[in-house]
Amino acid sequence: METFDALSRHRSIRKYKPDAIPQEHVDKILHAAVRASSSGNMQTYSIIVTRDEKRKAKLWEMHYKQDMILQAPMLLTFVVDWNRMNHWCRVSDAEPGFDNFLSYLVGFADAIIAAQNAALAAEDMGYGICYMGTTLGAAPRIAEFLDLPPSTFPATTLVVGVPDEDPDLRARLPIESIVHDETYQHFDDKRVAATYQARETEGWNRYMSYPDMAKVITESDVRNLAEIYTKLKYTKSDNEEVSEELRQLMVEPGFFPADG
Repeated sequence: METFDALSRHRSIRKYKPDAIPQEHVDKILHAAVRASSSGNMQTYSIIVTRDEKRKAKLWEMHYKQDMILQAPMLLTFVVDWNRMNHWCRVSDAEPGFDNFLSYLVGFADAIIAAQNAALAAEDMGYGICYMGTTLGAAPRIAEFLDLPPSTFPATTLVVGVPDEDPDLRARLPIESIVHDETYQHFDDKRVAATYQARETEGWNRYMSYPDMAKVITESDVRNLAEIYTKLKYTKSDNEEVSEELRQLMVEPGFFPADG
């Protein structure tokens, strides 16, 4: 029940106190991460711990200058890592065959599951966490900064530290619109609108509570939450530009064919 309660109380924390995390707590968080399930028990991920203030400042720039990067005492970058596995295979006279998109997806899943274990362990000890979606947006620069070798790829980053805010729980979509019994439910327009009704109100009000964001929304032709997502936050052109950067990053290690 304690685990269930912890899961139900999860919130993303975006403001942190500068308090250092004791090494024994760091060790527990990392231990939880590496005990995560992984495909074939191959553990095709690595975790890069960043605590140095100067290096955090560099990552702050790559993560779109989000101040939680500077505030929190620790960042954990989870990396798809077939480099270690490939090296071991060759040392063992076994030629690996993991330079393909399937292997990338396997490693990505491994990395995300490990990250979630770390997040749960951190929250269990009273720390706050936030997943950084900007890891993918800045993947080429992060890969270079972290000196990632071939056959690796930055998957996600966790900010970890003592919370300096107490935000309300965020709205979630109705569970009956997410869980499908036996086969996929195909919603009509009315059902889709009802699914997002509460999110529309909560999300719109939250964005309008930030003066800078409210100004952008007011000065644009945005009329609803869906348009905030598609016209302001996650535009088609931005998505396509980052997608091409990620594809190029995946070409060299062979996760993705050069010809697309």
